[in-house]
Amino acid sequence: MFEQNKRVKPIRRKGLPPIATALIITTIFALVIFYLMLPALNPKNPDFYIFLCVCLLVYCIVVVKAKGIEIGLTNIRPALQIFKRYCTVPFFICLGLVLVLIIGNIVSNVVLQARAYSKLLPVETGDFATEVKQISYDQIPMLDKISAQRLGDRKLGELADMVSQFTVVNDYNQMNYGNQPVRVATLAYADIFKWIANRAEGIPAYIIIDMVTQNVEVVRLEEGIKYTNAEHFSRNINRHLRFNYPTYMFARPHLEIDDNKHPYWICPKIEKTIGLFGGTDINGVVLVDAVTGECTYHKDVPNWVDQVYSAELIISQYDYYGRYAGGFLNSLFGQKNVTVTTDGHNYIAQDDDLYVYTGITSVTGDQSNIGFVLVNQRTKDTRYYACAGAEEYSAMNSAQGVVQHLGYIATFPLLLNIADHPTYFVALKDNAGLVKMYAMVNVQQYNIVATGMTVAECETVYIRMLSQNGLMNEVPILKSGVEGIVEDIRIAVINGTSVYYLLLDSSETYYAVSAADSESIMLVNKGDLVSIQAVEAAGDGAIVSATGLERLSDKP
Repeated sequence: MFEQNKRVKPIRRKGLPPIATALIITTIFALVIFYLMLPALNPKNPDFYIFLCVCLLVYCIVVVKAKGIEIGLTNIRPALQIFKRYCTVPFFICLGLVLVLIIGNIVSNVVLQARAYSKLLPVETGDFATEVKQISYDQIPMLDKISAQRLGDRKLGELADMVSQFTVVNDYNQMNYGNQPVRVATLAYADIFKWIANRAEGIPAYIIIDMVTQNVEVVRLEEGIKYTNAEHFSRNINRHLRFNYPTYMFARPHLEIDDNKHPYWICPKIEKTIGLFGGTDINGVVLVDAVTGECTYHKDVPNWVDQVYSAELIISQYDYYGRYAGGFLNSLFGQKNVTVTTDGHNYIAQDDDLYVYTGITSVTGDQSNIGFVLVNQRTKDTRYYACAGAEEYSAMNSAQGVVQHLGYIATFPLLLNIADHPTYFVALKDNAGLVKMYAMVNVQQYNIVATGMTVAECETVYIRMLSQNGLMNEVPILKSGVEGIVEDIRIAVINGTSVYYLLLDSSETYYAVSAADSESIMLVNKGDLVSIQAVEAAGDGAIVSATGLERLSDKP
């Protein structure tokens, strides 16, 4: 009886103290999670609070389990006592972090901070005709992203030494190189075994697609690219950034090339400017050498960098401006002067900078634009141009309607200045995704649609239509008989049609003559005297569309 009532002492097992065990396991867990998830250790990053809470939770679970093993825990009541003794402080810290998350999201919410959100993007009114330059044919992008992807994938398939080892990453970032619009595509290892075999040398090349000439160039490097977003372990660009800048928050890195074609990762640094977690903006960039991994932070971004502010960030900031400039309640009820961006966007290259273009429409969505904005992706300089007219998809439908018998599909339009008129430029593709024709649609009167097999032909027809509809006061007169001796002839094949570029001794202008428009061009040689019918040249050094050619005499 005495033996039965005797209190049994808990069984204590030898080993590390429970707190030491919990700290070791929690530290290992935190390092692993940090390595995999890469949260910025920044109080303005919500993921940082979640990371800390998870680590504290793991600590509590481990310490209760370790203490329970030490004392031979058999039921729930001692477990609660252990939790109360060892986990009270971590519990209240975790509770405090959750409260910070909740309160931080509340004070950063657009409902309370509508005016502040509307000021994220300073918008100035501009004059389209004077501020948006008319660009020459050799600067108009002929390809959209999908067409560029087809060309890039096809080019890699032609390279026997790389096609089995690498694949093209589906990024195709647009930028300007040498004042020409191009898309740059990176490569990735085809699979884990190819990564093991090639990682010591790195990725040997990247691809540039010229969006005007449709030329695809594989740029081979003396030293391979070792830091990419498709790498593993420490050479993954996101992990490399986090280890070098543990407190920085970054937007998605993308690849660009400098003036010497050397590849760099452009990593915009994110700042939260409203409350604790709101008002996402950019404060400088970190440039990462894709070959060496060297990192440099630049508050003043170098001029050769094109994309600092992503199109998505710019569009979201304009939507805040358009919706909430009059306050949050006005965005719901009165809706006075409330505007939003249209679906879709495109890019315009000008002065060796890249601009995001998107239309602006009323919040009621009446299928028409009241204007559009151009935003410099490096400086965030924003110009709004008032111009009532068709929204982009209406223009695409108009262009498709003209060639509906051919079944061509219109790409998302590019905004151009043609004869001081805002004009949608559209490529028309067949079912195979190949560009077959081009169209120009007047923004204000989208029933004015011109098409052509070449851009030059399309523009010539478009200008005539503007004149016929009374939209031009001074119409460029078609020259009849611009005579001169041919000094240079260059030939390019565009969409299966041979285009001849003639330089006459009378100017520095190249006249583009399509063989489809004038078969006699194929008989012209250097030194021949010719007469060319063309739109009045914009200036020396330009490429001007010619609509006709007459061969006056052979070279002496």
